[in-house]
Parts: sequence; C-alpha cells; structure tokens
Amino acid sequence: MKKIAVYCGSRSGHSSLYQEQAIEMGKVLAKNNIGLIYGGGAIGLMGCIADTVLEHHGHVIGVIPTFLDTVEITHQGLSELFVTNDMPDRKKKMYELADGFIALPGGIGTLEELFEVFTWRQLNLHNKPIGVLNTNGYYNYLIQHIAHMVTEGFLSKKHAQLIIIEDNPKTLLQNMYTLTQ
Repeated sequence: MKKIAVYCGSRSGHSSLYQEQAIEMGKVLAKNNIGLIYGGGAIGLMGCIADTVLEHHGHVIGVIPTFLDTVEITHQGLSELFVTNDMPDRKKKMYELADGFIALPGGIGTLEELFEVFTWRQLNLHNKPIGVLNTNGYYNYLIQHIAHMVTEGFLSKKHAQLIIIEDNPKTLLQNMYTLTQ
C-alpha cells in the first residue's frame, strides 16, 4: 500500500482522544511512507491528520469539491490538491488514488464514504483493504449493528469481516497490510 484514503470528520469531536489518535495515525502513515489521501480540509480531524503527515515529511493529497474550496476550509499546504466539480467526483478521485481506506471518527459523510467502499468490496468491484479506527469506542454501535445485520440475515459473516476494526493505528495498518500480501 502506497496511498491510503482516510475518511474523517471536519470537526474534532468533544474528546481530545480523537485528535490524539488522528495525530498517531498520521505519524504511522508518514513513518511507513504511505501517502495520505483525504478530503482536503484544514479543519477538524481532517486538518489534524494532514498537518501531522506533513510535519513528518509525508505526502498528502487533498481532494475537495469546488463548493468547499474556500480559503477557510481548504488546506493550503498540501503536497497535491485536486479540486473536483462535486462530491461524487471527489469520492471517485479518492477511490482511484487509494490502495486502501481507513475511517476515523466522523459524521454522516464519513459513514457514507466508508459504506460506499464497503459495498463495492462486497460486490467484488475492488480488493482494497478497509479499516476502521475505533477510537474511544466511537464505532462500537456500528460494529454491533453490523453484527445485527449478520444475525438477521441481511449480511453474510464473510462480508462483515471485510472491514478491519482496531483501536490502535499501528495495529490497524499492520492488519490491513497483511491482507495485501
């Protein structure tokens, strides 16, 4: 894996643990010479992980739609920046550039991006690893719901296991890397 798309919040959340883990994820990516592909923002967890990768001499590619490309939102110090026409083009570009995907805590947009690549993986449209960093138990209810989908017969156990869930950035990346070997 040379580049990973990270989906995360444009907000930082209430707990400092979210920023701490975003920083740690950024350090792990940079240390392993893995480029960051993300939504291009300078705010929230997005800005936090981008700043960390850059501070550790890593490569950061931002992908932002035109309507969000403003001085207040767009990160101005990225290695590369792609400005797309709209959100679907943004997601497509991030998907094309990425060798894998990681979801950090975030809102509806983060979940939508995660579930899109999860759906595509389930349909065998790609074979890229998908990880979830479960910082501070943020995704516990989602994990329970996925298990409930299996129990109720709407998702196979095999497909549920397509997402790697860890609470440690280094372990998450190691487990994702193992899948690509």
